[in-house]
Amino acid sequence: MVISGVKINAVILVLLGLNVFIPAALGLSFSLEPQPELGQLRDFKGSELCQVAENSKHYLQSQRQDTFAVHPGKQIDDKITLKRVEDTLAFICQTYREDVRAKRHSRLHDTAFLKQHFEFVRWRPDKETATKIAGKSTNETKARMLNNIPDEEIFLTKYYTKLLDGSPVKTQHYDQALYALPEDEQGLSLAQAELQKAQLTRFRFTRQQIIAGALEKDKRAKPLVWLTEEALHDVLLQGTGVLKVDGKIRYFNVHRNNGIAYDYSIGKREQPRYWYFVETPEIMGYGHDQPSKIAIKPQVTFAGNIAELGVGKLIMVSYRDNKGQVSRLGILADQGGAFDNNLFQLDLLVDSYRGWSDYHSYNGHLPDYARAWILLLK
Repeated sequence: MVISGVKINAVILVLLGLNVFIPAALGLSFSLEPQPELGQLRDFKGSELCQVAENSKHYLQSQRQDTFAVHPGKQIDDKITLKRVEDTLAFICQTYREDVRAKRHSRLHDTAFLKQHFEFVRWRPDKETATKIAGKSTNETKARMLNNIPDEEIFLTKYYTKLLDGSPVKTQHYDQALYALPEDEQGLSLAQAELQKAQLTRFRFTRQQIIAGALEKDKRAKPLVWLTEEALHDVLLQGTGVLKVDGKIRYFNVHRNNGIAYDYSIGKREQPRYWYFVETPEIMGYGHDQPSKIAIKPQVTFAGNIAELGVGKLIMVSYRDNKGQVSRLGILADQGGAFDNNLFQLDLLVDSYRGWSDYHSYNGHLPDYARAWILLLK
């Protein structure tokens, strides 16, 4: 943090009595901001924010054993409790339902109401880590965007579920499968599978080997649906596939991967990481195993560093678009390999699209960087 042009260590700020939480790395900080400038609150629905809030609260209360994600936030402030996070999520739905019953405008879109009832914890990005990753990246655009992260704003990326065509059978065009968990792992819990990983098919092959046919030869895993290789890379990157198969929309979500970490510095085709999938009734976000995953909605869901921030955080981002200053609310209810050791970025789930041009026509006005706060009920 900078006071009168001098960078001050967070520990010194605490000793001076200033309300600043200790950062994990140079540049990263979380601090209370009593009166943030928010502009218009728009581009999200209170009903869908409530649904994701309720689903996230249920996860927090039913999955206490998941210490990876169920915690108040390791980097924010040791005074925050899980109960306070749960109360924040409950208040979202309480407010939405009271407004519906009263037939009045949603107070979740009222800046004065939010400032009255929530504390705003400002999140400044971990630029040191972003710069290190940029230095190793082979993607010039990615490196430039990481190097250009402002001191006061996080990197705000957008992700979408790819709307694709698929086939129930392999064809010359649809020649790559989304595979279910291999047969030798069916019925094993995640913990049981870890103990047997040296013998299991899931850990044996890279993405490139599977694309080349490693699983087809001995029918080691069941194909759930067939798609093109380009579509496969997109679905593996995004974690969810929305596929039109024989005229019907079907949803597929990542289940378990081959144990190889995501490499932020290389492109999607070069990633050796591979995911096995499961069919689901809707788009799913974070969960320590498939049955527990949180059902999420576009425009009110963020993916981010759940390991450090904790699942279920209510987050506001604010930026300027072609209509002026905009702020919007969402829930941290999804993650991805790109967020390992990443406290400089959030990923907003926008919708389902056919491809880049489709996506860009609806979202081209959204910026690459935004101010961000974690909101907690007072």
